Amino acid sequence: MNKLLPGFAALTLALATVQPAFAHGNAHQPSRGAIDISDESHAFGRQGDPKQATRTVKIAMRDTMRFSPAEITIRQGETVRFVVINDGKTMHEMVLGTMAQLKQHGALMKQFPGMEHDAPYMAHVAPGTGQEMVWQFTEPGEFHFGCLIPGHFEAGMIGKITVTKE
Repeated sequence: MNKLLPGFAALTLALATVQPAFAHGNAHQPSRGAIDISDESHAFGRQGDPKQATRTVKIAMRDTMRFSPAEITIRQGETVRFVVINDGKTMHEMVLGTMAQLKQHGALMKQFPGMEHDAPYMAHVAPGTGQEMVWQFTEPGEFHFGCLIPGHFEAGMIGKITVTKE
């Protein structure tokens, strides 16, 4: 029992200090249509109101470990509806964040692959299906999106979002 306590303490500390960084379970498919809009802000923005979306961007995820498109330019303040489609035969996801956050989240997923999450900046998409994610980009800068399923990010499944000043 005493050998388990340090591991549990490390897990608790990791979850408390990481800006939401959770891993994924295959059974969990969050319903984005009926949830309240979070007022939680991040360096890369906040959850957007679907009624305020000014454009829709379709993102295809493929088993070649690539997003299409892999680069997007967005204006500061713009609310974007991402339609995330998994064109592959394996589970993929699109997670928004800074590069540092994505790397940290990916490392945590490798340690705890069975954990589940439901955050408005993550779309966990089963093969042949799609999911919507609405995000408002409140700050200018360079942000990223990646598939953090172990091995996918390392294989190059990363995209870039450039948010320009209004």
